[in-house]
Amino acid sequence: MKAVVLYADWASKAGFSLGSKDIEGKLTYLGSKVWKNPRLEIVEKSKPRILDTEVLIEVKACGICGSDVHMAQSDDNNYILYPGLTAFPVTLGHEFAGVVVEAGKNAIDKDTWKPYKGGEKVCSEEMVWCSVCKPCADGYPNHCELLKEIGFSIDGAYTKYIAVDARYLWNLSPLEKMYSGDDIFLAGSLVEPTSVAYHAVIERGGGIRPGQNVVILGGGPIGMAAIAILKRAGAANVILSETQAERLEMGIKMGATATVNPAKEDFSQKVLKLTNGMGASLYLEATGLPHQVFGGIEECIWNGRTLNAVVVIVARADYKIPVTGEVFQVRRASIVGAQGHSGHGIFASVISAMASGMDMTPIITKKITLEQVPENIISLRTDRTECKITMVQ
Repeated sequence: MKAVVLYADWASKAGFSLGSKDIEGKLTYLGSKVWKNPRLEIVEKSKPRILDTEVLIEVKACGICGSDVHMAQSDDNNYILYPGLTAFPVTLGHEFAGVVVEAGKNAIDKDTWKPYKGGEKVCSEEMVWCSVCKPCADGYPNHCELLKEIGFSIDGAYTKYIAVDARYLWNLSPLEKMYSGDDIFLAGSLVEPTSVAYHAVIERGGGIRPGQNVVILGGGPIGMAAIAILKRAGAANVILSETQAERLEMGIKMGATATVNPAKEDFSQKVLKLTNGMGASLYLEATGLPHQVFGGIEECIWNGRTLNAVVVIVARADYKIPVTGEVFQVRRASIVGAQGHSGHGIFASVISAMASGMDMTPIITKKITLEQVPENIISLRTDRTECKITMVQ
């Protein structure tokens, strides 16, 4: 079967030292410090064999994530932009949905509490947590000490078949009342990125009270999902900050009440005007450019009348953030980081929200074949007119 594989060279930067969980020449938690000269290839791979607790999934849809783009994109010194857990070579692709075609004897469907029998439509978590380390035992699977990530450090879904342990799967049957035919796989492929947004704004950000204001910085798929979630949660003003015209329009379609183009207008002045001087209770940093946008966020917090604002950082970026401690002290504001999507009932909640009408499929603006995945990953480096490009097969 064909697979889209990312290759790169291990060439650690000066000053880099192996972490306790890094493996020389193979795996690191600091990808942008080590991997150089990324290159995408379509190669032939064998069909996976499953273990007793695994299922074999025929992939029907898999979306391109910004992480895919940044793993395959390099800086001026040819190091990859993605700063996180990586092990190359690896088959990319982690936002996927498909059909179970084979199941191990101990692979249990948590939706029915019965063994998988084949034919089930499923999506998958991307975080492969161990369940036995201290963070997992404490209820924080996104911070597993033995973490693996589908499409980052173990083979992903830009291929025909993928083997996944049943514990990470979620049945898409609740979506059957909303979607027919292959549309259920398109919706299913969006459960993972929508769960990332849910984890960021609801679990890590603490959610909102109905009537509060929110600002989403960055109109990519995570930002769009956050818009849909927070509008559904009762936000009075859902403001999207984005420079791409097509994404501003998409934001309105997904539930934003207003938009700001910081390339053409003053971000903080516009936010304060839209909120009658209040500012926002929650700011989501989803641009991946925190060093550029944080000044505007601080101005909103300092000049706005809202206390206890929370800034959630969800985009992965290897940048230092300029933070003025006085602003956060005087205004009782806070900054939190958000990684992953697992635990806390998040996947189940997202599927339930989708089944009751939170349609995320409009953000899929282009469908492609597996053979077209590499060229589209490359095009997304500079072309931001598309919101979500999804491989279908």
